[in-house]
Amino acid sequence: MKSHDPPESVSVSISPSGEIKEGDSVTLICNSDSNSPTEISWYKGETLLKSGDTYSITNITSEASGNYYCSAKNKHGSQASAAVTVNVMYPPKSVSVSISPSAEIVEGDSVILICSSDSNPPAEFSWFKEGKSVGSGLIYNISKISSGHSGEYKCKSINKHGEKDSDVVMLNVMYKPRNVVVNLNSSAEIVEGDLVTLICSSDSNPPALNFSWFKEGKSVGSGKIYSISNISSDHSGEYKCGSRNKHGEKESDVVMLNVMYKPRNVVVNLHSSAEIVEGDSVTLICSSDSNPPALNFSWFKEGKSVGSGKIYSISNISSDHSGEYKCKSINKHGEKDSDVVMLNVMYKPRNVVVNLTSSAEIEEGDSVTLICSSDSNPPALNFSWFKEGKSVGSGKIYSISNISSDHSGEYKCKSINKHGEKDSDVVMLNVMYKPRNVVVNLHSSAEIVEGDSVTLICSSDSNPPALNFSWFKENQTSAVGSGQSFSISSFNSSHSGLYYCEAQNEYGSEKSASVSVTVKAVERAALHTVTGLMAGCGGLIFVLIITIIIIVWKRRREGGTEDVNQKQTADSSDDTYTALDPVSRTSADIYSTIRSGDSRAPDDIYTALQLQSRSSEYETLAGASADPH
Repeated sequence: MKSHDPPESVSVSISPSGEIKEGDSVTLICNSDSNSPTEISWYKGETLLKSGDTYSITNITSEASGNYYCSAKNKHGSQASAAVTVNVMYPPKSVSVSISPSAEIVEGDSVILICSSDSNPPAEFSWFKEGKSVGSGLIYNISKISSGHSGEYKCKSINKHGEKDSDVVMLNVMYKPRNVVVNLNSSAEIVEGDLVTLICSSDSNPPALNFSWFKEGKSVGSGKIYSISNISSDHSGEYKCGSRNKHGEKESDVVMLNVMYKPRNVVVNLHSSAEIVEGDSVTLICSSDSNPPALNFSWFKEGKSVGSGKIYSISNISSDHSGEYKCKSINKHGEKDSDVVMLNVMYKPRNVVVNLTSSAEIEEGDSVTLICSSDSNPPALNFSWFKEGKSVGSGKIYSISNISSDHSGEYKCKSINKHGEKDSDVVMLNVMYKPRNVVVNLHSSAEIVEGDSVTLICSSDSNPPALNFSWFKENQTSAVGSGQSFSISSFNSSHSGLYYCEAQNEYGSEKSASVSVTVKAVERAALHTVTGLMAGCGGLIFVLIITIIIIVWKRRREGGTEDVNQKQTADSSDDTYTALDPVSRTSADIYSTIRSGDSRAPDDIYTALQLQSRSSEYETLAGASADPH
């Protein structure tokens, strides 16, 4: 080779030599004969990869397979090597199954499954359904497919470097309903009142969505489930269902519903005249519809057992037999009561009672209602009211508005129906009212003379009777006494005036009219007479008077005197003056002192003694009084 020649003998060698497997590291070496510096370029096909004497591939993949060459170039020219093939071996990958036909598969169709994969060297194939081997080869063929072929299929691709499964593919074989069955979710024996559910099931693809139900060949409903709540004997009979999808339909065999039921339509028949009167005989008969027929019957009055058997008889009936009757019919599946039958026994009134709709205590002015009630059949519609035996009204209710004491007394009512009548017991109306007609009575002689005892008595009309009395004298601000009677002993002119009393009970009070109580004035002539007597009789009579005064005073002191503080308080200052002024005192005054038992008797005695020393003055006075001129 001359120094000015282009590169010659350009070739590519592979290291390591031999079979290349995916994952290996491979180096391509470019060899050339050149006397001048050479530039090496690497190509895969027409694609420039890089420059350099070598081209290395680490962890080689199948994508690196292909034809490689190098080009050597110096300043005199270039030359390309022959291409070398890098053939990378690898196990199967991208394994997949395709189905033909790809459309919906219907029972009876022919189906082809094809397995494809990428591998080097080419792979062999095995087929599996639900994990179980069913064949080998690139193609798996199923002629006249049935629902039994439905399931998950996959293929396995195998070469000497490894194997790989495809993803599963589903063969979904469509077919019309079959094995249509009615399932009954109930015990063998169906009893009236149960909830019964019929379920229609079938094998079909796609699943049946349309179901029809038939009883005795007549459509009764639709849907997968047919429910009968509170089943009755009317539901007994043959049932079946029809299952349908787009590929066809099929009916189930018939299922028999035989409904058992407890007694129903239980009725009591009454054998009697239209109106039952005390003393009649009555027969009650119980009948019912049940399966099996009821053999046991029970009878009840107002919920209480009174007998058994299909027939219940009452002889010589009384009002106590009135009430609601019913019978109970029983079989092994249950029991049922009849509607109640009313035995309405007629009788005259009894237990007649007057009810008082008011408080326990009736006060004047209240409204009071008396209600007459009785036990009778038919109910009494006529009522009469009596007070003290005298008719005062009629009707069930007797009302008194704004009641007064005049309404007090014994009341009763009479209850009447077509079979007779009866009176109630008497009821007492006791009307309470405050005092009224308050009157003051004066217990005294016709004329009150100074020194008399006077008693005033207060009387009133009230209920309850008044227990509290107060006494007043006009023109005085406070009461002068209390109690039903008020007494004044040794009455004198200071006590004169207008008196009244006030009577009170728990409902109020009332005042009396005022009563005038006045002492009769002493005549001047009486004074002249007494004075003349004293002058004419002289000292003997005077001494006698003084003696009488002393005796009376001592007896009063020993036996106790009446309390006249009321009089003394009012007249103390006047009496003291009078006692010290004998001129103004008369024998009548002295008599009044003795009569009243006045504690001032010693003062009167002293006064009397003074009278004796002044007798001449009395004689002069008496003489002047006796002279008519």
